[in-house]
Amino acid sequence: MAIKELVSRAQNKVKVSQAHHQNDRIWRKLADKVAEKALPSAEAPVVFFDASTRLGGVSLNGAYSVLTSWSMRLQGVPIVRFVCHKGMTQCVLGTSREEPPKAPPCATCMRQSAALFKGSETYPFQFNPDAELDQALEGLGLEELSQFSWQGMPFGELVLPSVRWILRRHNLQTDATTLRILREYIRSAWSLADQFRQMLEKYQPRAVVVFNGMQYPEATARWVARSQGLRVISHEVGLRPFTAFFTDGDATAYPLRIPVDFELDDAQNARLDEYLSQRFKGQFKMAGVQFWPEMEQDAARFEEFKRGFSEVIPVFTNVIFDTSQPHANTLFEDMFTWLDEILAISKRHPRTLFVIRAHPDEIRKGKASEESVTSWAESKQVAAYPNVRFIPPDEFISSYDLIRMAKLVLVYNSTIGLEASILGKPVLAAGKSRYSGADTVWFPPSLEAYRLHLEGMLNQYEIETPQRFARNARRFLFYQLYRSSLSFEAFLEEDGVWAGYVKPKDFDWQSLLPANSSTMQAISDGVLNDGNFILPQEDL
Repeated sequence: MAIKELVSRAQNKVKVSQAHHQNDRIWRKLADKVAEKALPSAEAPVVFFDASTRLGGVSLNGAYSVLTSWSMRLQGVPIVRFVCHKGMTQCVLGTSREEPPKAPPCATCMRQSAALFKGSETYPFQFNPDAELDQALEGLGLEELSQFSWQGMPFGELVLPSVRWILRRHNLQTDATTLRILREYIRSAWSLADQFRQMLEKYQPRAVVVFNGMQYPEATARWVARSQGLRVISHEVGLRPFTAFFTDGDATAYPLRIPVDFELDDAQNARLDEYLSQRFKGQFKMAGVQFWPEMEQDAARFEEFKRGFSEVIPVFTNVIFDTSQPHANTLFEDMFTWLDEILAISKRHPRTLFVIRAHPDEIRKGKASEESVTSWAESKQVAAYPNVRFIPPDEFISSYDLIRMAKLVLVYNSTIGLEASILGKPVLAAGKSRYSGADTVWFPPSLEAYRLHLEGMLNQYEIETPQRFARNARRFLFYQLYRSSLSFEAFLEEDGVWAGYVKPKDFDWQSLLPANSSTMQAISDGVLNDGNFILPQEDL
């Protein structure tokens, strides 16, 4: 490595460290003010746990948890934070894929926790090995570890989404690293579960709030809490910048129940159209990440696509290790099994051009897929299919222009299926999604029904799309964007260091009270009064 690059890395490391220390001073100052103004109470507490949102620095979900807990304290609701103090041999974000593995950066994480949770009541947990469990795990293979249970807890099931997420693949390999991560996650989950259970017995909380509930520390805590009949709320980032989605269901599945009589008025339709106009240009962020650095729009190039074919069918894929995928896999074993099905169907329809679009997040720096649609396309020799065109993740042509020329749009569970319905196109979904149950697209009840439905649509000259799909899609998207996505923009801004990480704005502590924040009102009502975490119409 060149001296110049080494110097640049060292300078950047110093810059990042200084920025984080400066931001931590702001967080500590706010924590001191909350501790000063918090109202005493003898009520049962609310437990907060979010070990998988950050190490150093403060991520969006980490900030959502802290600000929400502060709002509760200022209302006189006791808060207990279950906090990691070297509590896992390998946490999710601190997992090392090297052999021998590095230990997690516990000192950095604990220093960040000390800044965020200053003045809060905490229940620290450490890793406690269990010799009997270790003996039971010894020598187990991939399938046995993936299905492993211990004293009634399905640990294999609980840790599997995290293993897939950290290894950036769905289909795990039988290698030493994968088996080691599975074992360490199970060992850590058991130690965590035991201490979380003890904490619940001590405090008898009224509710538990966790980050998305899919990463194994939070999934374990949620399982323990639910087994004791406790209400568990999970949260994830919303679609708009600095917004969060809270639910007592599964946050990564994004369950929404839209009132039957909910209709958009003229102002709401205009607001949604403005959002969509930016979205269709690729001008949007998700969790602080800009997926599309640009979006090419070239009419002549798209006409070239169609030449020699009677119709175009775009096929939109997902990132295979995303935490939404376990919810999606109901008809097919996974997304790649579905893509195999599309290839088989393409052979029967040589006059139809199938355009398979890889998601740009597959090549995100630091989070690139190890099992990608690109590698799938290469292994299946998709380039040899005369009527299949593969668009790699770094080719930023407009997905929306593809949709406009489409006879039919095929999706797994991508959000673009909802947008295609809004554009008036027929959409057939192969995976369960947040919108597939809202009568916005076709989502057959079984694999055989999917095959019959797709074959029938391909054999039609023109597909008639029910008008209710576009109407319901607009209702669903507006509700998701503006009623269920709770804005923290009054409290947070980008930290200027890492994408998706934030620092506090200059705000008065009273801004966190429900009387002064519709977001905190919706969350407080949801956590404390079994509410639905939805903003009232009048607060829009």
